[in-house]
Amino acid sequence: MTVVVGYVPTPEGAAALEQAVDHVRSRDARLVVVNTSRGDRLVDERYALDDQVARVRERLDDAGVAYDVVHGVHGREAHDELLDAARDHRADLLVIGLRRRTPVGKLLLGSTAQRVLLEARCPVLAVKP
Repeated sequence: MTVVVGYVPTPEGAAALEQAVDHVRSRDARLVVVNTSRGDRLVDERYALDDQVARVRERLDDAGVAYDVVHGVHGREAHDELLDAARDHRADLLVIGLRRRTPVGKLLLGSTAQRVLLEARCPVLAVKP
């Protein structure tokens, strides 16, 4: 079994990571942590810095779970990266964090979570902090 989690260094990302770790640990599964950026790293606060990725790795090592980390700038939207990772790793579950957005904010800016929920080929667990 494989679980893919979309991680961002926010309370939403931390909640998604914790749920994914709990899910993986209870099922002896493998975890794939995805954190990418389109390339605007200097202004993209959702892209984890190297020390933040190191802390995620420490958390996963402490939890004793098998994992891979996909971290890099690939010039693509987050939903595309998550959906591709889920497909490439044959994920049985995709975990994402949700943040509160106004309906107008969703309309104007789109929603990564919405795209993932609508397009994922596997079950999606959406969590709030």
